[in-house]
Amino acid sequence: MLPDHSKEFALSRGRDSAACAIAGILDQTGRRTDGGRIMRMIANMHDRSNGLGGGFAGYGIYPEHKDLYAFHVMLDNAAAREAFEEFLRRYYQVETEELIPTAPLSQIRNRPILRRYFVSLRQRAREEFYELTEQDVVVRHVMQVNAGIKGAVIFSSGKNMGIFKGVGYPEDIGRFFRVEEYQAYLWITHGRFPTNTTGWWGGAHPFGLLDWAVVHNGEISSYGINRRYLANFGYHCTMHTDTEVITYLFDMLLRKHGLGIEEACLALAPPFWDDIERMEPARRELARALRITYAGALLNGPFSVVLGHSRGMIGFNDRIKLRPMYAARKGEEVFIASEEAAIREVCPQPESVWQAEGGKPIIASLRESAIA
Repeated sequence: MLPDHSKEFALSRGRDSAACAIAGILDQTGRRTDGGRIMRMIANMHDRSNGLGGGFAGYGIYPEHKDLYAFHVMLDNAAAREAFEEFLRRYYQVETEELIPTAPLSQIRNRPILRRYFVSLRQRAREEFYELTEQDVVVRHVMQVNAGIKGAVIFSSGKNMGIFKGVGYPEDIGRFFRVEEYQAYLWITHGRFPTNTTGWWGGAHPFGLLDWAVVHNGEISSYGINRRYLANFGYHCTMHTDTEVITYLFDMLLRKHGLGIEEACLALAPPFWDDIERMEPARRELARALRITYAGALLNGPFSVVLGHSRGMIGFNDRIKLRPMYAARKGEEVFIASEEAAIREVCPQPESVWQAEGGKPIIASLRESAIA
């Protein structure tokens, strides 16, 4: 799975660039629907990817294990599995473990061992890391496994949600993981066109940490600065792609530092200084403070992002909008996609359609009545 991507990289250089594709569907009432529609949305944008990465994240898919962390893990071989499981059982009570169900598909090759573990934190871990919250302990362990156990990658670590991703066209990855058999109130998806990084299983999108899942179209030219900045807070990037920093920055700003969604987006894609100076006083002071405080978190480069989390979905562009993003609504459903055609594939007559504004998030949340 991990060591040699040279053939995939050579293949990617020989194809025409069409940029990546991203999409999401949220039912704000919490009603769950199968993965068939999100597969149709991403298949509609087939030509925006090149077969070197695709994936899905679904929320609400494990109601029978909703209070347990669902670790989805890629393993190179039996030795990697043994080392990972030894680490896992030291700190977690494993309630259920199994292979992630897949379908035989000739288009999907060189797949790793794909397993999932439904776990809870042992008392031993709570005592050893007494100064940390439970979620902080999980984050620390995800970082330790991905950086320190050769041939093992935890690629999904939230509760009542899961990420399914790999090397292939997204519609093939969906069929491979039998995504249409899962029921979720929120789906996000990605079709990848890797440019300056290789296409490999761990580098496919979505990227996840706890219940955050990110899909991204574009390029984060500030990746080096962002990566070094995150290391100061215990986040270690090991997936060899710039999207990973977006996931960790959102976790840090929203969960660790308690910023609101709009404040976090203002920190990640702040206006230019000249624009800040023209703001009304209260807004100007906030923008100044965020830009100074979180200078290392600023994301440069063209990007559009969809962030999924247990309470909703966020669409987010760079501040000068160098990547496309459309949104639509019909009834209690909100749609986001790189192309309007992908939305109309599953919602032919939306009540409203609009384009995202640069640096201003589209925020779609579950109704309070839908939050358990």
